[in-house]
Amino acid sequence: MEIGFLGLGIMGKAMSVNLLKNGFKVTVWNRTLSKCNELVALGASVGETPAEVVKKCKINIAMLSDPAAALSVVFDKDGVLEQICGKCYIDMSTVDPDTSCKISEAITSKGGHFLEAPVSGSKQPAETGQLVILAAGEKALYEEAIPAFNVLGKKSFFLGQVGNGAKMKLVVNVIMGSMMNAFSEGLVLADRSGLNPHDLLDVLDLGAIANPMFRGKGPAMLQDNYSPAFPLKHQQKDMRLALALGDENAVSMPVAAAANEAFKKARSMGLEDLDFSAVFETMKILKHKS
Repeated sequence: MEIGFLGLGIMGKAMSVNLLKNGFKVTVWNRTLSKCNELVALGASVGETPAEVVKKCKINIAMLSDPAAALSVVFDKDGVLEQICGKCYIDMSTVDPDTSCKISEAITSKGGHFLEAPVSGSKQPAETGQLVILAAGEKALYEEAIPAFNVLGKKSFFLGQVGNGAKMKLVVNVIMGSMMNAFSEGLVLADRSGLNPHDLLDVLDLGAIANPMFRGKGPAMLQDNYSPAFPLKHQQKDMRLALALGDENAVSMPVAAAANEAFKKARSMGLEDLDFSAVFETMKILKHKS
């Protein structure tokens, strides 16, 4: 199976590498074409535009940074729409449901096939093929994509109509962002009240709220290590989109709203390209001021 892959950021690069290592032929595109070089060394081909990639490949995957980037790749000159007739487009970016539906309508009106398939998981799960895939749209395309999904993820869900995958991803990420804020506050509270934060990590890991995020992020946070697995600017984007989804459905989300303000504060401090766990720095500053 030959796959086109659009977007070689932290996630897209790791996912493309996995496809190549598992025997798929892959043609890649990135807005900064020099980022394709490492994939070429592993056997990938390069398309100079999204349209060129789609013309060559029947199944095409996009993993882009935000709704604006997702729309641009589809609708701009030399974009996906120019060659999509009879081809398949799987958007694995995290976008809002309206953006996903807009892309779906455009693709299908041109005779193409569409599936949204955002993922739960960041850099390490992408590298190890342990993502959770949240697909919605054309069931036949979902089934055709299963061999690729089995390489990229540990579990795939088909959630029904277009928009449901985007909604599920936003719900997951708003919970994650809120948890990270509570975790950061707890680490600061432990330290300020005379406890060893490393002991707190050990206690948490043995209790009912033990989870891979605390286990994986906590030690690095205590060493001020925020090497980006999931950039903070993308987490804040997802908080904003999830809060908008809450507004649409009349759901009160005060915890998420407060967490979003902390991520916005972190962005104002110049931390947006660090890992989302760098929101911890906003709590530490409050501690130092008191």
